Amino acid sequence: MAVPTSRDLRLAALERWVAEDLGFAGCAVESASADASFRRYFRLRRGADSYIVMDAPPGKEDLVPFLRVGRILKTLGLNVPVALARNEAEGLLLLTDLGSQPYLPELLADRDVDALYADALAALLEMQAAGPESIAALPVYDATLLIKEMELLPEWFLARHLGSPVTADERSMLERLYGVLVAAALEQPACFVHRDFHSRNLMVVPGDNPGILDFQDAVIGPITYDLVSLLKDCYVAWPAPRVRDWALRFREQRAASGAHCGADPATFLRWFDLMGLQRHVKVLGIFCRLFYRDGKSQYLGDLPRVLGYTRAAAEAYPETREFAEFLTARVLPRFAAAQARALRAGTA
Repeated sequence: MAVPTSRDLRLAALERWVAEDLGFAGCAVESASADASFRRYFRLRRGADSYIVMDAPPGKEDLVPFLRVGRILKTLGLNVPVALARNEAEGLLLLTDLGSQPYLPELLADRDVDALYADALAALLEMQAAGPESIAALPVYDATLLIKEMELLPEWFLARHLGSPVTADERSMLERLYGVLVAAALEQPACFVHRDFHSRNLMVVPGDNPGILDFQDAVIGPITYDLVSLLKDCYVAWPAPRVRDWALRFREQRAASGAHCGADPATFLRWFDLMGLQRHVKVLGIFCRLFYRDGKSQYLGDLPRVLGYTRAAAEAYPETREFAEFLTARVLPRFAAAQARALRAGTA
């Protein structure tokens, strides 16, 4: 007899909770999605109504940040899942359902792109308008966290994925890069940061678009972080002039509300590009860690896009050009073969 896995046991506990405690006996429970963490989501249907059940294993995930940030965003009038019932001991939440139409397929099909981004940018302006008192309990996106994220690059992308541990000189170069990117992040005005504001976490919904998901890792941080997550999305790319136009339009709208946006558009774009470089350095490491540590191969195909963003931003500024040269000399010659090896392993 096969021994049930821990995931099977959690699903059984989830089904018991919704049937016995919540009164949904006999209702269908089906997989809705999983994300890059240990969380899973299931759709629960009863007649014409549907709900989402979040499975967040205790000891690996914490429900408190999700509930806290959800209250902040709901108070701002944004469209987020509302918790209808909870079982904190088991790490389970019953949530309202924002549907099953993410932004990503619509963007890839080039449907209503400008309208979808207009809605997302309007929601981002609302998030950034959250008052200091409402976000005071959130963690701060400080130098320690920014550097910790970027350290995923040498460990998981360079050493593990490419098989190319950094030399002492390369370590010094990376530390200079970290210094530049941290300084650019910390000189920006601070505000609410969703931290994963992109096409897989935005849902197309009628009347109150977008629906916003996966906000539990929110912090207080730089004004361009969510903007670059949205416009230099790891899952879909747009021509650079179009991205700049969206970014500057956002700056104009934010400035019109009286918020600080930098001395001029060039300053804002520099913040935007260097924030994107920090994020994409991190993501190169995260996507590789998800494969090598967690067995999730679905992000490997997005590495070329993320590497493209990384090179373009690094080449654009004198203070990051040595990193661009490193990418050209040390990363690109190894990248195609590393991708082929990983993709073969991922389908084996």
